[in-house]
Amino acid sequence: MNRTDRLYALVEELRAVSPRPRSARWLATRFEVSTRTVERDIGALQAAGVPIWAEPGRTGGYALDRAHTLPPVNLTPIEAVAMALALHRLGGGPFAGAAGSALRKLLAVLPPPAAAEARRLADRVHLIGGGPATPVPAAVADAVSARRVLRLTYADRAGADSVREVEPLGYLGNRTHWYLLAWCRLRDGLRCFRTDRIVSVRALAEPVTRELRPGDLDIPHDRVRALTLA
Repeated sequence: MNRTDRLYALVEELRAVSPRPRSARWLATRFEVSTRTVERDIGALQAAGVPIWAEPGRTGGYALDRAHTLPPVNLTPIEAVAMALALHRLGGGPFAGAAGSALRKLLAVLPPPAAAEARRLADRVHLIGGGPATPVPAAVADAVSARRVLRLTYADRAGADSVREVEPLGYLGNRTHWYLLAWCRLRDGLRCFRTDRIVSVRALAEPVTRELRPGDLDIPHDRVRALTLA
């Protein structure tokens, strides 16, 4: 581990146990360096304004004031590329715009040397094709987030159009298509609308009050995975 990565790791180690302290000896063992190296690293972090203080005594050590520090945003270059690749897979989906802004924020907070290394590494990554082929109209994505009723013009498999008022409840996606899960007032039931068949869409002022329940999807449970933020 180089020194830059070790400095980031020291901060996150102290943040993880805050407000409890970690001794210089414990940190030296954890990062496989000498206690003198740990003391120099802590001094450099303190000089840079990181709120670390030393607690004296047998059970003392270094502690971090997590209330006055940002949450973890210091990624290594390879972690940044992994995040960029994951966000790229959202291309065309309902969160494509948010993914792009998140990636710009991620690159903005990387130290210049780490950002340069991340870009060099990204130049070695090559992709064939994109994510799901069908885009999600911005009005659909916005309505799902804002919980607003939509008026759709929708084309069926034969290409015949129909106008529907729907209550958007969520998304269903696979490698090929995105579907809008919505309560269709015309059919009085839950329906999946393939987003590339939405001819036009307009958000109405009426709010959505329904909730999607797991049992509402007539799909075997082992074939459906909910997105989790773990």
